Amino acid sequence: MIPETLSFRHRFAPGETALTPLLLLHGTGGDEDDLLPLGRAVAPGAALLSPRGQVSESGAPRFFRRLAEGVFDEDDLRRRTDGLAAFVAEARERYGLAAPLALGFSNGANIAAATLLQRPETLAGAVLIRPMVPFAVPPAAALAGKPVLMLSGAMDPIVPVENARRLAEQLTAAGAAVTHRILPAGHGLSQAEIGLVAAWLRDIGRPAAA
Repeated sequence: MIPETLSFRHRFAPGETALTPLLLLHGTGGDEDDLLPLGRAVAPGAALLSPRGQVSESGAPRFFRRLAEGVFDEDDLRRRTDGLAAFVAEARERYGLAAPLALGFSNGANIAAATLLQRPETLAGAVLIRPMVPFAVPPAAALAGKPVLMLSGAMDPIVPVENARRLAEQLTAAGAAVTHRILPAGHGLSQAEIGLVAAWLRDIGRPAAA
């Protein structure tokens, strides 16, 4: 495990070059260590790149600012999305990585969705756990069949199912190959979902892209 900075404080775990690396994006209050066990569980052998969000909300790290629960500061989100894309480019050069597949939870899933829409060249695809629509008016994006798994909770008190469905529609309209599962769950990640993510990654094959 390599602690590094570049433009983001992060952890990097090397992996097999034949497998798509994972970009691990934590939720509010998490850090660069939070999703490492999940990454290892769902993608054994893959390289893991795990940055810490640069925004502090009452001491809790996040990837972008919000104005209230579920209300995003979209100007900040756009800037932070560009910053994350720049970090991924730095990390790819430093570590010799292929384009990563994002694995994001909550706030991390939201900036992953924003990156797909605003900077689609950055990611090979994404696993979005409890995401919501990042932009009131999404940017035009060409996702060209990029695989996306969305996991939503039918009883999620933070993300209404309708909002998650709207994000799935936006990504599909942009050309992504979206699988959207609405599960009998709240906002937290369940053990069963870890198996779903691992199976989906196996199904798509996870070959490293150029």
